[in-house]
Amino acid sequence: MPNDAGNTETNIHWLKPEQVEAMRDAAHEGQHGPRDDAVATILYDTGLRRGELSEVNRDMLDLDEEQLRIPASIQKDYPTNRSPKAATFALDPSGQLRTVRTLRAYLSSRTDTSPALFPSRKSDRMTGKGLNDVVKRLAKRADVRPFSSAGRGDPGDVTAHTLRHSVAWRMLRAEDGNTLYDVRNRLRHATILTTERRYDHFETI
Repeated sequence: MPNDAGNTETNIHWLKPEQVEAMRDAAHEGQHGPRDDAVATILYDTGLRRGELSEVNRDMLDLDEEQLRIPASIQKDYPTNRSPKAATFALDPSGQLRTVRTLRAYLSSRTDTSPALFPSRKSDRMTGKGLNDVVKRLAKRADVRPFSSAGRGDPGDVTAHTLRHSVAWRMLRAEDGNTLYDVRNRLRHATILTTERRYDHFETI
C-alpha cells in the first residue's frame, strides 16, 4: 500500500462556504464576537497566513477602496533572494463574504488606540498562535468537519491554514471564472507549480 505521509493533497483539509458561515455565526456566541468574526472572515477572504495577519496594522486597510495592502516585510520568506513584493488585496471580489461590513463592525467596536488590526490584552498584538486558537475555537463551536481527499476530518483538525486551503476550494468550485493562476495570485505562491501540486485535485475531470 502506498504511503501517503508525503502526499500533499492527502494532507490538505478544506471547508465549504456554508461551513465557514457557520463558524462566523458561532463567533457571535462568544464574548469577542465582532473580533472573531473578523479574524475568520479576513483569513477566508484573503488567504493570509496566520503569522502575516498577526502583523497587519489598521492603516493597511482601506475600507473605502475595499482593499488591504501589505508590505513585503510581513510576508512569508522575507527577506530572502526571492522576497515577495508588496501585495494589494481586493476585499471580497465575489461580493459574497461581507468582508468590509464585518471589518467596519469590528473596528467600530474597539475603544483602544493600538495600531494592530488584532491587538491583544496581554501584548501589542495577537500572535499567530492566538489567531489560530480563534479559528479552532470557532470550528469546534460550530461543529464543522473539514473535507480532504481521504474523507472527512474532525472539528479539531481545522486551523487557520485550513481557511487558506478553503480559499482555493471556494475560488475553483464555488465561484465562476477562476483558474489555478487566479488561486496562485491570491495565495501568493512563488510558482504555479506549488498551486498545481496542492490544488489541481480541486478541479473536476
